[in-house]
Amino acid sequence: MTLLATTPAASADRALNAAIVGADISHSYEEYLEIVDRFYSDDIEVASDTSSAPLVGKAQVKSGLFTKLLPLHVLAEIAGLRVSVSEASIVSDSLNEEHSEWSLELVGVTGRRVTLTWSIRRTWRGGRVVHEYLYGQHQDGEPCLSMISRSTFLAMRGC
Repeated sequence: MTLLATTPAASADRALNAAIVGADISHSYEEYLEIVDRFYSDDIEVASDTSSAPLVGKAQVKSGLFTKLLPLHVLAEIAGLRVSVSEASIVSDSLNEEHSEWSLELVGVTGRRVTLTWSIRRTWRGGRVVHEYLYGQHQDGEPCLSMISRSTFLAMRGC
């Protein structure tokens, strides 16, 4: 059995991860934006191995997050998309850096599913995330939009 570190960064990272996993996208996307306010520094920098430019500052991070969360929220609330998020901490040898592996599973009303996986490296300072790097992103399953029936899509367009 692997014991998780008990540094302030490790404890804060576990609290952040628990908040993300515990949030319910079918209920509200605002919960996730509140998590950014609570755990991330004002000058947060979020980068990934698939993007050429990082998001800098809470406003940019929240805007980028909003563009991904709103469609998920609408599909979960109106179209019956089931959304499941899970994470596993990875032991770190740095006092202020934490790593975790993530999985997002989306299951449409027809039973079709897509699973997205990625890893995150976070740097903590003063109890806040100051840098987050997403890497190793992978998708298994059908593209997300193919899980929505044509009639559901047309009904949503009227919203």
